Amino acid sequence: MSEKKKRKVHSAEFKAKVGLEALKGVKTINEIGQAYGVHPVQVGQWKKAIQAQAKSLFEGKRGPKPAAEHQQPEKLFCEIGKLKMELDWLKKKSGISLP
Repeated sequence: MSEKKKRKVHSAEFKAKVGLEALKGVKTINEIGQAYGVHPVQVGQWKKAIQAQAKSLFEGKRGPKPAAEHQQPEKLFCEIGKLKMELDWLKKKSGISLP
């Protein structure tokens, strides 16, 4: 009877450590896999995942944040109402009657 091998579950920290070492390129993927007891294909996958998600680290850090499109018309209508009230108040105080 053969015993079932339990699947190893690696933490995100471990995956990042191994993936970053693969990105450095000092050792080959085979050497890294052997050193950490991980299959070289898995090391390559972690390396690719880090490369793919590295761009998202720096997105949206600078510049104005885009306003949500569904809030934009509501904000504009609110501003129009406020300006209309101010105009009516100024007309009343100045005594000018415009059509």
